Amino acid sequence: MILLQSYFLIRPWFPTIILIVAFILTSCSQTDILENIENTNYNQRYYDHRKRYKLGAAYKVQGVWYYPKKELNYSEVGIASWYGPGFNGRKTANGEIFNDNKLTAAHRTLPMPSLVRVTNLINNRSLIVRINDRGPFSRGRIIDLSRRSAKLLGFVNKGTARVRVEVVKLRRHR
Repeated sequence: MILLQSYFLIRPWFPTIILIVAFILTSCSQTDILENIENTNYNQRYYDHRKRYKLGAAYKVQGVWYYPKKELNYSEVGIASWYGPGFNGRKTANGEIFNDNKLTAAHRTLPMPSLVRVTNLINNRSLIVRINDRGPFSRGRIIDLSRRSAKLLGFVNKGTARVRVEVVKLRRHR
């Protein structure tokens, strides 16, 4: 112990270097996400689906019926895509204005808003997004993400990716 203390006295910069390296190693994969938290409406009124959410009635698109429901244990693997540039500024199914720089997504049946964790199964990047729209209605797709979400997950250039989508379960605050 005395040897360690004397090492720190001789080299006072050493603990600082250790802290910087530890910070860099623990935050490498989260840097882009942390920079964009302020661009996302992650406050309690939006994503606490126990208090207020829009489930919506059954609806029909291209001859297929969809039945929105509350699925707190939802988990599915499939293909994700992202909204094209023509959607920015339009209204979403829950009445918000779509912004392709926010961490949002469209799902056919989950309540709005719901938080889901989307994991790109190719590069293992993971991100939490808020469901605020209905879709995708392309065959074989399970979720449509905003452009920013697709970029953070690493598939914006490819257009689609194999992902796992899971509902995020919230803890009760007392």
